[in-house]
Amino acid sequence: MIKNNENKIALVSGANTGVGFQIAKALAENGYVVYAGSRDLEKGKAATAEIGRKAIAVQLDITDNESIRNAVETIEAEYGYLTLLVNNAAISHAGKAGRTMEEILGSQRATIVPIDELKSVWDTNVFGTLALTQAFLPLLHKAPASRIVTVSSALGSLTINANPENPYRVHFDAVYGASKTALNGIFLSLAIELEKTNIKVHMVSPGFTATALNNFEGTDSVEEGSKEPIRVALAEDLPTGSFTGPANFGRTDKVLPW
Repeated sequence: MIKNNENKIALVSGANTGVGFQIAKALAENGYVVYAGSRDLEKGKAATAEIGRKAIAVQLDITDNESIRNAVETIEAEYGYLTLLVNNAAISHAGKAGRTMEEILGSQRATIVPIDELKSVWDTNVFGTLALTQAFLPLLHKAPASRIVTVSSALGSLTINANPENPYRVHFDAVYGASKTALNGIFLSLAIELEKTNIKVHMVSPGFTATALNNFEGTDSVEEGSKEPIRVALAEDLPTGSFTGPANFGRTDKVLPW
């Protein structure tokens, strides 16, 4: 039951750094009570101290069911509902640390990638993201109108990668890129399932942003790359089932093809 209709309550996974931090900061600046999820609670506390306002650190590992359950129980006890879930937490690889982005992508080709590494990345990016979403659906249903915003990637677009003129298609790997394709498919399915409910579902790509996901080798700053995810996180009038990103790949609008 909603205790205070005036409060908008958000949870952002992977909020202690990168795009997740920028989203959490923008939400707090726009009046949300923001739970900043972080696998390392101390890093989450450092992030919320920087954000200030109504930012609250919560330990959250989306591959750990107990961690997810504890986060749900915390928000349920304190507010009883959730207005916005931002699925941001993700990993790009599960191999050796210290490699360049080119080395990582080269090792993740479908012909050679170790299946255990593929499973590890998909466990976070696909299964963990869905597990977190499923766990919070009861609280999302308790808000008058709620939204699920999932940070995906244009790299997961089959249409874009099938285009021989796309210079980035060589980076469509079986691990990270295809995990985003699977994520897109699952959350489009979720959007269709929930389209007659109070919950909207949106997918958004930040573009090629310099974050820990790519060893900070992206072409856009984290501030620039966060603009579209922040826009979508704050927008309440977008049609459910949307997939947007920066205008590139020859497009002049923000709508991304599946």
